[in-house]
Amino acid sequence: MKQPPPHQTTPGQPVRLLRELGTQPWSLAAALVLALAATAASLSLPLLVKDIITGFALHESLHTPITWMCIAAVGGAAAMAGAGYLVARAGEQMVYRIRNRIMAHTLRLPLPTVRAQGTGNLTARITSDALQLRQVVDVGAQLPLAILTVFFTLIVMTWIDWVLTLVTVASLALVTGFITIAFKRLKTSITGQQIAIGKIAQRFTSHLESLTTIKANRAEPLVARALDTDANSLRQESLNGAKLQSVIPAATQLGNQFAMIAVILTGGTRIASGDLQIADFAAFLLYLLQTIPSATTLTNGLGRLQAGLAARDRCNELLTIPDETATSPTTNAPTPLTGAPAVRFDNVTFTHAGSATPALRNLSLKTPAVGLTALVGPSGAGKTTALALIDQFLRPDNGQISVLGHDLSAWPLDDLRRQIAYVDQKFTLIEATARENLQLGRETPATDEELAHVLDALDLTDVLDALPNGLDTLLGRETDISGGQRQRMALARALLSDAEIVLLDEPTSQLDGINEQRLRTVIDDLAQTRAVIVVAHRLSTIHHAHHVVLMNAGLVVDAGDHHSLMRRCPEYQKLVATQTLESADSFAAAS
Repeated sequence: MKQPPPHQTTPGQPVRLLRELGTQPWSLAAALVLALAATAASLSLPLLVKDIITGFALHESLHTPITWMCIAAVGGAAAMAGAGYLVARAGEQMVYRIRNRIMAHTLRLPLPTVRAQGTGNLTARITSDALQLRQVVDVGAQLPLAILTVFFTLIVMTWIDWVLTLVTVASLALVTGFITIAFKRLKTSITGQQIAIGKIAQRFTSHLESLTTIKANRAEPLVARALDTDANSLRQESLNGAKLQSVIPAATQLGNQFAMIAVILTGGTRIASGDLQIADFAAFLLYLLQTIPSATTLTNGLGRLQAGLAARDRCNELLTIPDETATSPTTNAPTPLTGAPAVRFDNVTFTHAGSATPALRNLSLKTPAVGLTALVGPSGAGKTTALALIDQFLRPDNGQISVLGHDLSAWPLDDLRRQIAYVDQKFTLIEATARENLQLGRETPATDEELAHVLDALDLTDVLDALPNGLDTLLGRETDISGGQRQRMALARALLSDAEIVLLDEPTSQLDGINEQRLRTVIDDLAQTRAVIVVAHRLSTIHHAHHVVLMNAGLVVDAGDHHSLMRRCPEYQKLVATQTLESADSFAAAS
């Protein structure tokens, strides 16, 4: 039966916009005060214009109202600039925190989940989605101010002439229902656009990683057609959103024009009847003109807010996926049991997602605590899958796996991986300096003597000395090393670790004869004090292993040392015979 998890932890903290904005209360409060000051200055201008018009009519001094108008204009502009900067800073800080949270959570997700999501789709969360979230802060600052501006402007307009105010409100209300419906559809459209962006980013990223194969097989047209399909899907989604985003401002402008026409006609009638003074009407028109941008800001801001909310939902969708520590115990790491096998599989079954055939079927095996264990067998036997299960990159469907005498469920994930050094088939190096790559996973930095000893053992000293900045050269972009050198770097990283168990997945696949012999010596040295588990196709590297496990179709066919298997196991004999002439001769001599 499948083992239940020892406990369940909380997934990544979801994005809550109000909480995010509340992390910087003083900055946003200062921005609000400055914005209110700018709004007050803007509201005072039409009243000052009214005083100036009245002063012209009565031949009074205009010095005071003009002075105050200039002060209000300059002060309002300065306050608006200060508020804008503070809001922008708050927005960038929020996006910075959310990006880091998403990236950290993504790095902790299980490998199958990351592969299912796709690198392009995940990258879109910290690029296009994050940019959409950035708009929420701007809108979050603009909408309240726009609402306050419209509210106070309507109060002043009502004080000037309530009839004209009623006409204005009635005219603007005509398009409110239409805009409300459009906003709901806009959010759905924006979500579709973000999904389409993730799909095209995923495909493009995948093709860039396979660019050598694409070029070698002249597959550029085929790949370009697939990308064109994704780009066309994105274009269609974007056009659907563009229709709504173009209609909403047009509807808003139409409502504003209706309001202006109605106010002019009504105001002219009231002036003619003597119910409204020309100065009051001029002030009212200025307020109306001032209200129109604020109303437009409201509608545009609500549209941008829908985009931000859609991005928030996509980010939260990712953050709510449990990370790989969800089933990891929070207790202290167990103490390795003396004399216990390094690794033990008991009736372990595992099936890859989307596959109908198990990769491992009731697999049972054990490896000694010290010494070299080789996992051999044809391609697809399940050897690499077994290594992935040991390091908990994958979780078994059924059965039990023990490491250093304790079930995997007893090991906190970090402590488990601290006990294991893993070298994968790609001999992956991260985009970092050579020194950092060599010391991944170490609790304390390696000494120069330790580094020199390991680099000499793997013939890497001259290779790294030749780099522009030696060990401090950044690898992965302008400067890189060959496949065989990357392989030896990954092996050097394993040697520098303090792990009790070393997992090597086909460690000699890119090594020449000289460096393969070096590796044999290194592995032999490691196996004197640690458990070394090697997946190998080149059997010449492991004929001297203490323990050989022959696998096929997810099962253990036989296990023992090389000589015993050569005597009693026909399938092992056949596997050895299918090696190259050089490997076969080597095995024959060893036998």
